[in-house]
Amino acid sequence: MAEPILPPLKPIPMKDRLSILFIEKGNLDVLDGAFVVVDKNGVRTHIPVGGVACLMLEPGTRVSHAAVTLASRVGCLLVWVGDGGVRLYASGQPGGARADRLLYQASLALDDSARLKVVRKMYALRFKEEPPERRSVEQLRGIEGVRVRKMYELLARQYNVTWKHRSYDATEWESGDIPNRCLSSATACLYGICEAAILAAGYAPAVGFIHTGKPQSFVYDIADIFKFETVVPLAFRIAAKKPGSPEREVRIACRDAFRQSRILHRVIPTIEQVLAAGGLPVPGRPDESIEPAIPNKESMGDAGHRG
Repeated sequence: MAEPILPPLKPIPMKDRLSILFIEKGNLDVLDGAFVVVDKNGVRTHIPVGGVACLMLEPGTRVSHAAVTLASRVGCLLVWVGDGGVRLYASGQPGGARADRLLYQASLALDDSARLKVVRKMYALRFKEEPPERRSVEQLRGIEGVRVRKMYELLARQYNVTWKHRSYDATEWESGDIPNRCLSSATACLYGICEAAILAAGYAPAVGFIHTGKPQSFVYDIADIFKFETVVPLAFRIAAKKPGSPEREVRIACRDAFRQSRILHRVIPTIEQVLAAGGLPVPGRPDESIEPAIPNKESMGDAGHRG
């Protein structure tokens, strides 16, 4: 039987997608040109092609070669995670295909003055006020840490949650208390969509400004801007109920909150806004450069998507 003739697949803009889906104990494959998850009982669940920003693959999930190929074509980030959707093992890369933007991001991170301007903009967006004058990046990081700890304490009191301090042990997930497990699960959801947006915009997740030295430094920078208006209050609200399966409740709540807040409409513009604060121009094409032998087709997706 001949294969059905399907239209060519192209990425769609990040703002027009669902945020995240978690897949647990199933086989991710492709059927009739779309993602399909088959569970141990043979039940099939179809996932819209290109309609999801990020698929979080939990333990017990197997992925076919065809599924990885399809994810690459439509610009869907695949993230392999551990228990509770928290520990990151690996991630596919559907974007990051813009050398000019990677050079632009790196030039901002390497210029002390530009980096400080970017960090100050991140601070202003996160706390809705301008940071203190004449402070270094390290000093602003310290001020930010104090404010974040106070915000955790305020939310704990607001939701009547017993709170000690922020704690996360990747090797002993079950040893964490309920509030910390809720927070870790919630921030993991936010990190997933922020990384997908960073790659879709053509930038590198590792080149951060406040956070440095980690594979996801820029992801943490961008996620922190949205964290306290989205996932952190949600995590404390769920922790107050002392659920038997906090991770599952957090994931469902995050999915709904991301849709209601339309966060995917805001992440890429926010990335561009904070980088523009550095005041450096985007590098132009070198004079000696030549056109590609096979020109790229015009894409429907974001700047960093391939194809």
